[in-house]
Amino acid sequence: MQLLKASSEVLIKPLNTVIGIVERRSTMPILANILIKKTGNRVEFTTTDLEVEITTTADIGVGEESALVTVSARKFLEVLRTLPSGGMVDITLEDAKLQIVCGRSRFSLHTMPGEDFPQVDQPESWQQPDSAEAIPDTFVLPQKTLKRLFNMVSFAMAKQDIRYYLNGILLVVEPDSVRAVATDGHRLAHLAEAIETPLTEERQLILPAKTVIELQRLLDESDEPVSISLNKGAKHSQIRFAFGDVVLVSKLIEGRFPDYKRVIPTDYERHLTINREELQSNLQRSRILVANDRLHGIKLSFNDNQLKIFATNQEQEEAINSLAIDYSYEPLEIGFNVNYLLDALSVIKDEDIIVSLKPISGSSVIINLKSDDNFKYVVMPLRI
Repeated sequence: MQLLKASSEVLIKPLNTVIGIVERRSTMPILANILIKKTGNRVEFTTTDLEVEITTTADIGVGEESALVTVSARKFLEVLRTLPSGGMVDITLEDAKLQIVCGRSRFSLHTMPGEDFPQVDQPESWQQPDSAEAIPDTFVLPQKTLKRLFNMVSFAMAKQDIRYYLNGILLVVEPDSVRAVATDGHRLAHLAEAIETPLTEERQLILPAKTVIELQRLLDESDEPVSISLNKGAKHSQIRFAFGDVVLVSKLIEGRFPDYKRVIPTDYERHLTINREELQSNLQRSRILVANDRLHGIKLSFNDNQLKIFATNQEQEEAINSLAIDYSYEPLEIGFNVNYLLDALSVIKDEDIIVSLKPISGSSVIINLKSDDNFKYVVMPLRI
């Protein structure tokens, strides 16, 4: 049976879209496969790891016959990448083998039945929606807005923390805003976007890190809409993102995220405007000496219109970098993990940032933006 016919570039595009969640090692061999579902000329490509499922579609089918089959996702993609650029690729299914022919090249790949492919259970309204409005608890964001929400906070997510609810991003959906929050217990990043949603009360959802990373990869900087649907199921909660030819469905992390409102101080009185690039370059130079230290600790000294950055290591090496700032208060010294500061500066694009301080050496620091009051980054201090 002939399944598909298209150039290698056209075939590679949907595979690149769904390949990100395919596990290299799994107790279920079929999870390393991609599900190909052909209905006339409409072809769906689906991958899953049982927590996240990504589907994309393309009109590249041949004939009116329907087919359902799975094949190794990475092997299939690697074969297509090696084929001549622009060459037409014929793909057929014969005797449980996927036959790939392009010019003088021919490959025969092992397949597994499409009926055995495990897919994430979804509400019926998600599977055959007539329109985004037909799906309950659905709201829409521009792609660039959702991508910015994730980009500005994801660096603060915990990584493989025993507190599983920290290994992701908190998405807070309110009637008039959507906000993203991430924390690993040592720092917290927060960003809110004012946008009307059809929800009448606040909903808090914890997105797994893998879901966030995939969406950051797939979303672009356009105003094209992303339809976001929420589902509170009996066994687990889910979220669905639909944009362009892509649908991503993800389970949510169950648990209680820390109260981010209590973590963000509101009583800081000292607000310093600092050039971002100058601060970033000075911190990068200081990090050289503490790169191999467990805590990556540096000390910031604010005094007499200067910010001095001190770095020392176990080899008794020392670095002092300084920059001019507008600071006329009494001297203040605070220790920090230099990476926590650099992580935030790497995603900020503003020329200047606002650093808010308390006149106590053991207090946290808040980084704000002049261009957006809704961004807050709180960093806890180190004892050095």
